Amino acid sequence: MRGSSCSQAFRSPRSRGTRRRRCAVPPKSPVPLIVPEVNPDAVAGYTKRNIIANPNCSTAQMVVALKPLHDRARIKRVVVSTYQSVSGSGKEGMDELWDQTKAIYNPTTDVPPNKFQKQIAFNVIPQIDVFMEDGSTKEEWKMVVETKKIVDPSIKVTATCVRVPVFVGHSEAVNIEFEEFLDEDEARDILREAPGIMVIDKREDGGYVSPIECAGDFATFISRIRQDSTIENGLNLWCVSDNLRKGAALNAVQIAELLGREVLKKG
Repeated sequence: MRGSSCSQAFRSPRSRGTRRRRCAVPPKSPVPLIVPEVNPDAVAGYTKRNIIANPNCSTAQMVVALKPLHDRARIKRVVVSTYQSVSGSGKEGMDELWDQTKAIYNPTTDVPPNKFQKQIAFNVIPQIDVFMEDGSTKEEWKMVVETKKIVDPSIKVTATCVRVPVFVGHSEAVNIEFEEFLDEDEARDILREAPGIMVIDKREDGGYVSPIECAGDFATFISRIRQDSTIENGLNLWCVSDNLRKGAALNAVQIAELLGREVLKKG
């Protein structure tokens, strides 16, 4: 399953013919869109349609970090820039990065862009998915509507999603504006206690987590927590996670476990 390609859905075995296929669910659908650390109660909506959606990978890791902070100080606005690995586009994207990188050191081989809009090796591409009428890409649109659906519809979100030449691991620079002041030290303590989060935040060289270090891990890593002095109640943070785990497979397993505990077991 690729978390960044679409929101993926899980149907009940009672729904004919759906055991062998996956179906995409629009983020605005009434179908529950679930990140178990954030909105586990939404699993109750499963009984209405016998289907649950797994959110976009870039949304999943961000809302894990946003929810405990929102519970404390209520978030007004989020500005996020993502740095998303090629594995979010599947094996073809990983192969293209690998082949283009090799071709740069072996000029006899030409590997033109195929999966991506431009060369991805030694480059960054400010487009993930297709463009919408307002100039946003579909990936950016999904981050907006999914964050509202999962955390709080009143939160304003603006996103810029960028593909980077990294094999596994999505990174996000997140700026958060709150309704009331939240000190960076308190925010750090809140995140340390929050489920699914690992805080690595030392103000020294290398005292943060990068994508290569998160690959293969289940946690969402938070670093670089600091006040934003340009607004009254603002914080900045750096959020990194393995997009193939929390962004896709792990979240799906967590949803299945939650469904078993809270819905199916109760009959």
